[in-house]
Amino acid sequence: MSEPVTSPGLSFGAVADSYHRGRPAYPLEAAAWLVGEEPVSVLELGAGTGKLTAALVELGHDVHATDPDEAMLAVLQGTLPDVRTSVATAERIPAPDMTYDVVVAGQAFHWFDPAVAVPEIARVLKPGGTVALAWNQRDESIPWVRRLGGLIGKRIESIDPTEQLEESGNFVAVESATFTFWQRIDQHSIVDLVLSRSNLAGLSDAEREAKRTEVLAFYDDYGRGMDGMQLPYRCHCFRATVTNQLPVRPPVPAQPVGTTVISASVAAGLTDTAERLPAILEGVRDGSSDDTGMLLINFR
Repeated sequence: MSEPVTSPGLSFGAVADSYHRGRPAYPLEAAAWLVGEEPVSVLELGAGTGKLTAALVELGHDVHATDPDEAMLAVLQGTLPDVRTSVATAERIPAPDMTYDVVVAGQAFHWFDPAVAVPEIARVLKPGGTVALAWNQRDESIPWVRRLGGLIGKRIESIDPTEQLEESGNFVAVESATFTFWQRIDQHSIVDLVLSRSNLAGLSDAEREAKRTEVLAFYDDYGRGMDGMQLPYRCHCFRATVTNQLPVRPPVPAQPVGTTVISASVAAGLTDTAERLPAILEGVRDGSSDDTGMLLINFR
């Protein structure tokens, strides 16, 4: 297996448990739209702790889950022990050409280097295979959700991969769909949700404690105690079909039946012999030839 390159997604390893407890799952209908309901072979990139993996497995797909962070995959392995896993990046996929029916990534494509990852994804897809990408985003049209977003800070600027996929020449027919769902959060999981963000994962202990206090104060203002809160999400999904535009090699010119192809040096030798042949034969007839050990060739 190729050694994975350094990835910014490695920042999640230190908060893998919080990530798994606090991040929302993916709705089954979204997973079915992304990959289909008939079992297929799936390569998952940036699988993390298995949030999307679990839905794919529930639908009956054969999933190979990869992630650049061993700590994230360790959590996935603990909850989905039958899923095959590999430490790998989207830029260096440990698989032969044309291996999978679908390559999927949830909450991860924005971490990839598209110039390298998109052709690599196309390489491992079977003819007619698809790439499927998804992002869960909070519905911040609601005031209290928007305030929660302010506590978290950084937000993914753009999640539409259409331009990157189509301009690569590796994919066509990009489709999209959006699914609405809700995540139940309480005073514990909301802290995990906030502190699992990549921009907050590197906080010092004192900074993390200050952020925890701020989040709990927010929950006290808006929460419903033990009943928790319903946090609204939209799952934005995209899929596209691989073109499989493999390099075209020039055809080898056809040779007439019975023709033998010889090298230039051999041809030069035969030409020289043919030019000398009349004199050699004359010498043989009158006995004056001194070409000893000569091999006569039948040119029929």
